[in-house]
Amino acid sequence: MHERPIDPHAHHHAHCLPFSAQLLGAASAKPRTRFRLWAPSCAKVQAVIENGPAQGAHEMSATGNGWFETEVECGAGTLYRYKLDGALLIPDPASRFQPQDVHGPSEVIDPRAYAWQQTHWCGRPWEETVLYELHVGALGGYAGVTKRLPAIAALGATAIELMPLNDFPGTRNWGYDGVLPYAPDSAYGRPEDLKALIDAAHGLGLAVFLDVVYNHFGPDGNYLHQYAKPFFREGTHTPWGPAIDFERSEVSEFFCDNALYWLNEYRFDGLRLDAVHAIDNDTWLRRFADHVRAHVQHGRHVHLVLENERNTASLLDGHFTAQWNDDAHNTLHVLLTGEHEGYYAAYADQPIQRLARILVSGFGYQGDPSPIHDGAPRGEPSGHLPPTSFVMFLQNHDQIGNRAMGERLRGLCSDEALLAATGLLLLSPQIPLLFMDEEYGSKQPFLFFTDYSGDLADAVREGRRKEFARFSAFADEKRRALIPDPNDAQTLVASSPPAERHNDTPEEREALEWMHFYKSALAVRAKLIAPRLARAKALGSTVLKRRADEDANALVARWKLDDGETLSIVLHLGDEPVKLDDRPAGKVIFETPPRVRDRVDAGELPPNAFVAWLTGDISEYAVGHDARKHTDATEE
Repeated sequence: MHERPIDPHAHHHAHCLPFSAQLLGAASAKPRTRFRLWAPSCAKVQAVIENGPAQGAHEMSATGNGWFETEVECGAGTLYRYKLDGALLIPDPASRFQPQDVHGPSEVIDPRAYAWQQTHWCGRPWEETVLYELHVGALGGYAGVTKRLPAIAALGATAIELMPLNDFPGTRNWGYDGVLPYAPDSAYGRPEDLKALIDAAHGLGLAVFLDVVYNHFGPDGNYLHQYAKPFFREGTHTPWGPAIDFERSEVSEFFCDNALYWLNEYRFDGLRLDAVHAIDNDTWLRRFADHVRAHVQHGRHVHLVLENERNTASLLDGHFTAQWNDDAHNTLHVLLTGEHEGYYAAYADQPIQRLARILVSGFGYQGDPSPIHDGAPRGEPSGHLPPTSFVMFLQNHDQIGNRAMGERLRGLCSDEALLAATGLLLLSPQIPLLFMDEEYGSKQPFLFFTDYSGDLADAVREGRRKEFARFSAFADEKRRALIPDPNDAQTLVASSPPAERHNDTPEEREALEWMHFYKSALAVRAKLIAPRLARAKALGSTVLKRRADEDANALVARWKLDDGETLSIVLHLGDEPVKLDDRPAGKVIFETPPRVRDRVDAGELPPNAFVAWLTGDISEYAVGHDARKHTDATEE
């Protein structure tokens, strides 16, 4: 173990990289920078300085096993590239900043130049987490996000999750086409601006998570094949090209150090690892998690979250904190919209039964055959895991942005049904995740956008349109031609929420009513549920019947909380009332629609309804919801 205690007086943080450009003696009159590159496919490497007194090419010594190294008398602000075998100029693969985009020079950064203000911040326990996913570019860069932080904190979110920031070509990108994993993109601001955003969030009590992409590099700006062919497993292909060779020590260290760089130098509180099933190496993932946890400061709350199509529950046993629960989203989406094409086909059969399973034991697929995986078994048993091992969401960047027209749920189902499902999202013991502007009942699309040019732009645009040809709504070529061009600058504009909210139009007043719904539910969660989640356990779930031989789209679920009290919920997403013979015990802590408890007490659950009960003495704090006013939910 290499844990270091937190120094409450530390104002400067840096992660010393064993490669890249490492500033030495930054405070001295003549600072030096060590340049180190792994280029096993090259015979000769030079560090080319492009500004300042040290301008010119500097020979790098071969130190063995493909490594090249030199020291140059230069400091922060130095622009540099590497020249390979006297010909190709490339940026540093571990560049800390690219002021002139992915093909330009890298900049030497002094990570200790930023003076942190929130020096006592050590994060938040996972059970308190309410995630708010956002795209930095769509919200106006780091400065734009910083302006929104007070409203996000006031909503009741406890953490923001930034979609990937690593450098991409051009000025706009979804984030999942990055090519330089250490360089936060210059389109959003400078590194110190990102640190200021994180510092401001911590000052408001918000943790900050970063979405990282370790399974592939984007199609423009990745030079690794030119000088480090062993970085990849030639002959083993992925949708993005040759697979990355995580078994090679240099490759493993590159990504492990990347995680520690974000956590230690930028003070992120957690990472979300994108699509780890594409890494296809669970042994490495376990080693990665253990290594990261051993090298962050003792006493910090640092959380590692997976996206994993394979539902490998064993990765959550002591290695990773939680996993995005796509099963929960997909099942709820089918119940709300009736859609059954694409991956929703795996959830079209008895979705309410699957949801009942998800609420009490985590995954919907736990080794069951999956119709979208050629009948092969998917997943591992997850019922032994606590409910907080699963991140639940109704909307996120994927399930909105992967739609051809980027529709949000409000355009796909009734408001009443969406409010009921949102009640479940915000008050179940699983960790809730919101997608930016969701809390305002947004109908604004979130589209897929890039900034490519030439043949690559054409390939991305046409490839995306062809991808939707298998869906009935886009079988017609004319209909597919209406799918927005990812490279059109207006595609990002159309996906960017308004900078400010006012109360001067009917639409804005309606948006504020939605926000109050979210805010009141999250207030209940923070006061009555989150403090009791540490050792919560499911007690079971029951699907209600429409008739003796037919399930309704309704269920009851119960959990035993840390203090022994019971949280119970009923959810009904059907279109006609159902009988509820066994009303849960306790006092109502939240309900939608307003006063639905009166019908529940009479033994009937109306359509599009959600109610939550909690046993024990909760009279000191309880909130009900009305779209127009708040009511005391403890009235009986």
